[in-house]
Amino acid sequence: MQLSELTHYLDLFLHIDEYEDRSNNGLQVQGQSEVICVAFAVDACLASFQASIQAGAQLLIVHHGLFWSQPMQITGVHYQRLRTLLRADCGLYAVHIPLDAHPEVGNNIQLARLAGLQNITPWGNHHSDVIGYLGELAQPLPLDEFNRRLEGAIGTGNRVQSSGRPVHRVAVLSGFGVDFISQAAEAGADTLLTGETSHTWHHMVNEHHLNVIYGGHYNTETVGLKALLNKLSEQFSLNTVFIDLPTGL
Repeated sequence: MQLSELTHYLDLFLHIDEYEDRSNNGLQVQGQSEVICVAFAVDACLASFQASIQAGAQLLIVHHGLFWSQPMQITGVHYQRLRTLLRADCGLYAVHIPLDAHPEVGNNIQLARLAGLQNITPWGNHHSDVIGYLGELAQPLPLDEFNRRLEGAIGTGNRVQSSGRPVHRVAVLSGFGVDFISQAAEAGADTLLTGETSHTWHHMVNEHHLNVIYGGHYNTETVGLKALLNKLSEQFSLNTVFIDLPTGL
């Protein structure tokens, strides 16, 4: 498949021009014109580049790319990363907020489905865009039981902050979504499912009287890439590989 054909499909399917985002979404590094194998990884880093090249990929699709709307000198680590891609003629495609928000293969809709939510609706304003989802369990569950279900789907090691309430109405926003806690409360959620937090947000969460499950920034953002991998595998005659490089964060 031609690289230009594949990236055109991705640009349109993922609606990359429709979201406000610091990430320079789309093709960030040009590679070979013919694509046979596509690799997927959460992060653009030397390890993901080396693993993709080892797997024989002509294109790597990532959630966190190399370029974030500010000038960068091609020196040090950044030079080593780019040199690795260029020497192998391997392309790099990044999709950040558009992958979080996508209604079919997005991180947030995938998390909502894996969590067993029903009546799922868009939620969570990011600038002028709605990028998260809100849904309900068929029956309320104790927080620890709901968390075990989630860990069975995305991996173990979740951090849980409990309000003492059962889980019924859940707001979902992958990555660093704890700053949406007020929006979750306003929407009537009793639980927020996100990736990670910081010390700053501990008391704010308690004062909103919501449960929060921190599933890990990495773990909550593998699900969209895996769904996109399956989509491309079904849509085109491409070999695909997921490069799993967990950070534990």
